[in-house]
Order: sequence, then C-alpha cells, then structure tokens
Amino acid sequence: MTEKTQAASPEAVVQPKPPNLCFGCGKANASGMQLDFTRDETTKKVSGDFVLDARYQGAPGIAHGGIVATVLDEALSKVSRFYGVSAVTASLNVEYLKPVRIGQPIHVEAWLERSQGRQFYYVGEIRGADGKVLARANGRFVAVDVQKLLRGGGFEPVNSKENGQ
Repeated sequence: MTEKTQAASPEAVVQPKPPNLCFGCGKANASGMQLDFTRDETTKKVSGDFVLDARYQGAPGIAHGGIVATVLDEALSKVSRFYGVSAVTASLNVEYLKPVRIGQPIHVEAWLERSQGRQFYYVGEIRGADGKVLARANGRFVAVDVQKLLRGGGFEPVNSKENGQ
C-alpha cells in the first residue's frame, strides 16, 4: 500500500468511486495501491504525494519499474477529468531517470500536452523530495464511451460522427 503525504493546498481531491476495483486507484481493491490525487483547476494539473512501501519493491530498496509506470499512468489518466472525457491508455512511454526509492516521499504531477479529436496527449513526472525528476512519462489516451465499453464493446468513438456514421 502507499502512504499519502500531506498535499500543500489541495483544491480538489480526485477520489475514485467506492466500487472501483482499479489496481492503481480503486478503493474497493484491498490489494491495490488506492492512490489519491489532487486537481488544480487553475493550472489544469493533477498531483499526488506518496511514499511507496516495500510491497512495491523491485531491486532492493527501489520501486519496481511497473509500479513507477502505474503511478504515472494513474496520474496521467486523471487529467481527462478536466476535459469532461473518459479516456483509456492507448500508449505509455516511461523514462526511468533515477531510482524511485522505497520509503521515500515522491511527488507526481501530470498535465495535458495537446489534444486532437478524441486523442489526448498527457505528460507527467515523478520527483523526489529534493525536487529532482526520477521518472517521466508521456501517454496517448483515447476518449471512449464508457457505457459501450462496460457492455463489452471496444474502444469506439464517443459519438457516431467520429465513427463515420
């Protein structure tokens, strides 16, 4: 599990719905990370402060790369809420610059780089307590119709005009 550190001055805490089983942010997933983020409506950035515990270790004392990617993916995905869309990760590229240490405070931040139609391009980074960038990511997210997705559909466009119908 992660330990949440105090946010400086949160404007709005982004919390998932209770029945959410998502590994990264789902409160209903007892084995998940249960990550909480804060949204800043002025800057349109999502941020979170965490301390990863030993459960998420890869090499001794260092967070597993997949966990680092998960933290970044979760932060990036929450940016969609500023734009009123539900979007899924289409691609995620993570650069691991320095070790993310277990038991040490980290700060993650994510924002929109650009959008084109139903494609949203987000950028994010994890910084250590000293402010140095430990990892960064860029991701392409695709806006989807959640109801169709839940009924077993694919990642169809959110409206029929974009689907050529």
